[in-house]
Amino acid sequence: MAEFLYRVGRLAFRRRWSVVLVWAAVLAAVGLGALKAPGPAEEEFSMPGIESQQAFDLMEERFPGTTADGATARVVFIAPGGEKVTADEHRQAVEKAVRGLGDGSQVASAVDPFRAKTVSRDGSTAFATVTYKVGVGDLTDASRAQLERAVEQARESGLTVEAGGDALATEGGPGGSAEVIGVTIAAVVLLVTFGSLAAAGLPLLTAVAGVGVSMATILALSGPLGLSSTTGTLAMMLGLAVGIDYALFVVSRYREERARGRTPQEATATAVGTAGSAVVFAGLTVVIALAGLAVVGIPMLTRMGLAAAGAVVVGVLVALTLVPAFLGLWPEAVLSRRARRGGRIEQGGRADGGTRWASLVLRRPIPVLLLGVVGLGALALPAADLQLGMPGDEAKPTSATERRAYDALAEGFGPGFNGPLTVVVDARDAADPKGAAARVAREIGSTEGVVTVSPARFDRSGDTAVFSVVPATAPTDRKTEDLVTTIRDERPGVESATGASYEITGTTAMNIDIAAKVQAALVPYLVVVVGLAIVLLMVVFRSLLVPLKAAVGFLLSVLASLGAVVVVFQQGHGAGLLGVEQTGPIMSLMPIFLVGIVFGLAMDYEVFLVSRMREAYVHGASPGRAVTTGFRHSARVVVAAALIMIAVFAGFVGESDSMIKMIGFGLASAVLFDAFVVRMAIVPAVLALLGDKAWWLPKWLDRILPRVDVEGEALGRAPAGPAADSTPEPEPART
Repeated sequence: MAEFLYRVGRLAFRRRWSVVLVWAAVLAAVGLGALKAPGPAEEEFSMPGIESQQAFDLMEERFPGTTADGATARVVFIAPGGEKVTADEHRQAVEKAVRGLGDGSQVASAVDPFRAKTVSRDGSTAFATVTYKVGVGDLTDASRAQLERAVEQARESGLTVEAGGDALATEGGPGGSAEVIGVTIAAVVLLVTFGSLAAAGLPLLTAVAGVGVSMATILALSGPLGLSSTTGTLAMMLGLAVGIDYALFVVSRYREERARGRTPQEATATAVGTAGSAVVFAGLTVVIALAGLAVVGIPMLTRMGLAAAGAVVVGVLVALTLVPAFLGLWPEAVLSRRARRGGRIEQGGRADGGTRWASLVLRRPIPVLLLGVVGLGALALPAADLQLGMPGDEAKPTSATERRAYDALAEGFGPGFNGPLTVVVDARDAADPKGAAARVAREIGSTEGVVTVSPARFDRSGDTAVFSVVPATAPTDRKTEDLVTTIRDERPGVESATGASYEITGTTAMNIDIAAKVQAALVPYLVVVVGLAIVLLMVVFRSLLVPLKAAVGFLLSVLASLGAVVVVFQQGHGAGLLGVEQTGPIMSLMPIFLVGIVFGLAMDYEVFLVSRMREAYVHGASPGRAVTTGFRHSARVVVAAALIMIAVFAGFVGESDSMIKMIGFGLASAVLFDAFVVRMAIVPAVLALLGDKAWWLPKWLDRILPRVDVEGEALGRAPAGPAADSTPEPEPART
């Protein structure tokens, strides 16, 4: 591996202009394809294998056209204190507002609350439902403006008017202020780390180029593969993250080799052969984690994972080819000012912060290990109380009209009104379909926790019925989940008595089923991803205990970050400091996202840090000395990479959306715990305690595993300095 990549780096250095032109041509080609491609498809969320999805599919089959994914808005009218919306003046204002809401070419219907009888019992609150002919993604700005204008005009009459529903949602796509802030912070960290504008700018330039290729490819394939704009969000985030990281490690190794007196070409080839080998295997662990998202069984999540995995592959290729090409163009510019002035600088004997920290851990491994494990374990304890769900409008800030509409409906009609259940009755095998449907409705209506049951609506053949069930509790309340379970548990008896079967769907039931499926898939996902990564790391490190230690450390950091998320977003401790106004269940996909993304980044740090230790050990260093050497060469760069990631993820905590806050906080916490507690403290402590045993591998396993020279042992036999390569170097571009 190292010798092959050495030749790749050397070729990229010598043919630098050809490599740059090839990448420019690729970017132009996929960019042109993206411009000619149709717009991104609207994301179709589906969850095969759960009851709520099966019920929804049955509704589409028996009630064609009625379950189309058209956008909806729910406009709530609240009378001033002590008054009623049924008063003549307020009623006229509501009816006028409904007529205004019905204007527009995309509006299918706007239902008058007095005709639909959607007025609260005390007469203080009413709501009108606006249905659109198109989905949220196809809703025009003019239609949204008309909705907002009608709401504003209704407010002028003295009524309190709020609006909820997905028609108000704006679909975010990749690219925005968070990415700009992330790149800016990355530039500052890289500048501090390298002390050179060129060295700081090169990883940013190549990472942006790689992300450009990835995103243009995703946009070009959006039509044929049904990819949406949200599919590219994860690809952009991870493509930028690993692109910076991988280039950072190659450039850092290049500067190190130059400090040893190697020529620019030899230093570039050696950097790609050694650091590039770590890049390849780190990239493979990320790809495994992302491709493993297919285990969950959510098509949208699978597409997101594969798209992000493709972006990581592009990042690896850029680091192995484009980065050495740029090093060939500017071989001196990426060096520090001191190195450019003084020429050759030996770094072997200097003790930096990484060396001093490693020496401290080696002297006190047991206290450091206990403190790290106990600290992460304590943070992980709240994760046992993890409650998964999909927060809705109730999680938005009170400044949002959607949140105020949610609260008004809960106060006027009851908390369960915001999350009704939809029951689909299949009575084709019943002797009396309508009687069977009525019996099912009565049985469900008598269940404790059910407030109301709507009249059944039948299909054209009269053998399939649909009705709504309003629970007594809010959609995210655990009692609502218990109610759904109870109704489903009572199904066998009801079906045997009526001859009709029924299933439960609706947004609330869908969220409950998704949470259950994700929880059930989490353990198999961990087994697949961690198992494959352990095998891969055994090949890299020729060790049994080092990969096991890496996996255990990763689990500790993920559980600790999940515990931190539960403490803040579910239990509410410190929520006010982050601007979280409403606590509730944790987003269902959060654990999967956390595991997949953080696992890839954690293994990056593991491979880059420990591969330098392995390299030193293979070249004859003692176990303790190998740990110190690894920290001296890699700690500063790993810290810089982790700080970049933490800053990027933490930037999302400032967003107003609660779910974005949650994702940003969880990812930033996980990287913080994994990089600084696990990799910087627990890893050297464990290696210090294990000594030579850390690098032990059973002989039978050693014979089975393929040999890849990741540490560059073969390259170490080549002499340093100009004599290492007798081939004349082309004249580099002047800076």
